[in-house]
Amino acid sequence: MTGYLCIIPLMVFLFWFLSKKRRVSFKWISLYDKTFIIIFSILAVINFNIYREWGSKVNERAFGFLIDTPNEALASSASSPILLSIAVLLGLIGAAFYFHDKILKTEFRLKKSPIWVKIVISILLIGFNFLGIRGGTGVAPNNQSMAYFSNHPILNHAAVNTEWNLLSSVLASKKTNKNPYQYFNSITAAQNVANLYQTKKDTSINILTSKTPNVIVFILESFTANLTKTLGNETGITPKFDSLINHGFLFSKIYAAGNRTDKGLIGSLTGFPTLGTGSIVKWPEKMQKITAISQKFDQKKYHTSFFYGGESEFDNYKAFILGHGYQKLIDKNSFDTKDMNSKWGAYDDFVFNKQLAAMNETKQPFFSTILSLTNHEPFELPTAYKFGQSNTLNRFKSTAYYTDSCINAYLNRAKKQPWYKNTLFIFIADHGHIYPKNKYDVFMPERYHIPLLFYGDVIKEEYRGKKSVIIGSQQDLAATLLAQLNIPTKEFPWSKNLLNPYTKAFAFFSWDNGLGFIDPNQCVTFDNVGKKILYQTHAKNEAATKINLIFGKSYLQTAYQQFIKL
Repeated sequence: MTGYLCIIPLMVFLFWFLSKKRRVSFKWISLYDKTFIIIFSILAVINFNIYREWGSKVNERAFGFLIDTPNEALASSASSPILLSIAVLLGLIGAAFYFHDKILKTEFRLKKSPIWVKIVISILLIGFNFLGIRGGTGVAPNNQSMAYFSNHPILNHAAVNTEWNLLSSVLASKKTNKNPYQYFNSITAAQNVANLYQTKKDTSINILTSKTPNVIVFILESFTANLTKTLGNETGITPKFDSLINHGFLFSKIYAAGNRTDKGLIGSLTGFPTLGTGSIVKWPEKMQKITAISQKFDQKKYHTSFFYGGESEFDNYKAFILGHGYQKLIDKNSFDTKDMNSKWGAYDDFVFNKQLAAMNETKQPFFSTILSLTNHEPFELPTAYKFGQSNTLNRFKSTAYYTDSCINAYLNRAKKQPWYKNTLFIFIADHGHIYPKNKYDVFMPERYHIPLLFYGDVIKEEYRGKKSVIIGSQQDLAATLLAQLNIPTKEFPWSKNLLNPYTKAFAFFSWDNGLGFIDPNQCVTFDNVGKKILYQTHAKNEAATKINLIFGKSYLQTAYQQFIKL
């Protein structure tokens, strides 16, 4: 990064050096330096807070977030310690300015030398600067893994220069014609993935009483399994949801495809995997080529709708929704200002009520999706905070409790409607969260554990209160749901039917340049930059680790290759 910063001063210096001038003034460089001091100090503080929330350094995704949707970006950062951040920012700038003024020399005297000597020196200076930028004379140029040195991911991330990492991320984000995850021969990788989806028999346990039920999918913001008593042993945060589990059909070992809402939305509704550093929503022309379950319902003459209290243009949600068979879209523009929080949009209660009112006016059968948002930074509520608001953890628990109460109120009102008895309600989280446990890093499987619950009178009585313990992914919602309705699932090759007794139990998840693969024998997570295993459930089971690592790498490689071809 220093090499990049030196390019302009070096070019100016060489211009004067090769001239006949004896005295050179660099007073302008003070402004040059201090501009970058301010920019880099701001980036450092942003990086602290992004790393705390996302588990990754500031990158192209974060800045795209800030440029494209600044209001939502501010909302996400609202839980950051503002005063501490400002204090650190001022400290960095103040200390850097002090040492800069102590060290900087702005006046130079140049000795008279033959022109050939000057040319040789100039070439050497340019060469050294180029080597600095490239990272040496080795075969591989500078990359993040060259800075890695520890078994602790946070120390490796701290060792990578923040500004260089940002530039590298921006440049890499523009490339979609080359697979960055080329671990094996492409045929071998594809065969490994195909083996995961092979079943001895294409069949399904039928838990529904109807083949044409209404379907309402709740995609719940940050509704991690750890919020519940049933899956996370947390008491009092989601009492209503835990009660629903006793009357619905729970998939208890489900893992989110990724760590952000855009990945969870795509994973739940299309069954398409996450892509490590990339997100398919950034390429609408590719996104339109993958099939969503809403399109299958649209083809079956269902009335389809999508309800979201936030800005539908955020992260290209609107392009996805309107391009995938949703006939009706309701977003924040349909709500009164008084019904919204200060950052994201309408509170869950108002969104749920609007959807309920709309369903009362909609002809059956219908398919509707609700994306909640109140349980998101900055964790604001229109009511009292159940657990107080003294810190971020308590605010998070309070907004989760609020969403839980909104679900209960919604269902109590829905039970009075004629369409209720023929309606399947599906509850799934968009992704996990570090809270409420506040101890699981982004590379640990507990961070991705989420609930998936089928609920409603349309579930056969003998399956109410039952649990499936098969390991599965958010991606598997598509095939599992459609199989219950006898709708073909060949357009969802990355989704498996969890109610097929012959389905293989596994889940894949990824985050920025990392992947995880879990099956009944082992869970392993891997850092694609440092080329290191970060986590193993059973460290002594080396054979299972090796197998799962092969499957995880093959999965990411093959998924990215399909993304390139879209």
